[in-house]
Amino acid sequence: MTTQTDTLPDAMDSSDLDGLTELATLVAAAQDALTDDMVTRLASAFSEGLTLLDRLTRNDGVVYLLRELDRPENQRFMISLANAFTAASQEISTAPPAKGGVIGLCQLGCNSGTQEGLRLVSLIGEHLSESMREMHRRGG
Repeated sequence: MTTQTDTLPDAMDSSDLDGLTELATLVAAAQDALTDDMVTRLASAFSEGLTLLDRLTRNDGVVYLLRELDRPENQRFMISLANAFTAASQEISTAPPAKGGVIGLCQLGCNSGTQEGLRLVSLIGEHLSESMREMHRRGG
């Protein structure tokens, strides 16, 4: 008559069994540590996360945007945009409030940074309009 150890495959040695024992101990400790409320919240968060992930992956526009954001030039643009937000936030928080008026607006318009910013927004608007027209021509 063979013993149980004789029927175990050669691949399963004591280190495999020790690992399984440790995993079982970890699961048992997690069960003991979690309250019913914690388990409910974790299950809800996990379910909502999967639902969100499913919606995002089914949205062709989001998938396309993520592919475009993976391009190096777009990554550099996003870094520049983030740096611009940080610098603008710091500058506005330390500068005195604008006095307003036409003269202040004219002075601001003479600033090369303002002109470049308006140029950037104008170019984005131009390309966005072209893309939307093309999309509607194709029936999108």
